[in-house]
Amino acid sequence: MSWQSYIDDHLMCEIDGQRLTAAAIIGHDGSVWAQNDSFPQFKPEDITAIMNDFTEPGSLAPTGLHLGATKYMVIQGEPGAVIRGKLGSGGVTVKKTNMALIVGIYENPMTPGQCNMIVEKMGDYLVDQGM
Repeated sequence: MSWQSYIDDHLMCEIDGQRLTAAAIIGHDGSVWAQNDSFPQFKPEDITAIMNDFTEPGSLAPTGLHLGATKYMVIQGEPGAVIRGKLGSGGVTVKKTNMALIVGIYENPMTPGQCNMIVEKMGDYLVDQGM
């Protein structure tokens, strides 16, 4: 199975009539393994800052989580495993696996919980697979 099929068939799937706005699987080094067409163009320093927050939880809180031109306010997460961000009625969930970051972006009417479930289930599956 290609990485793109994880995006197309799993991360961008419909849940209760809703779906993510954008999704990507990004290596710890910032390399894009797969993404959908609407995923924002990000800078290498965006991924570096996210990776630093997994090592030093809370380091993104003062500056926010940036993905390209978009800045999310960092809200609750799981230190070392999940970072969640909010922007207006939407937000982002980032799940760290052994080798990659699973990123899901959502807009209203999708709920934060629906986004978290999609992204974190995929991340947990990849962790179980050694990825």
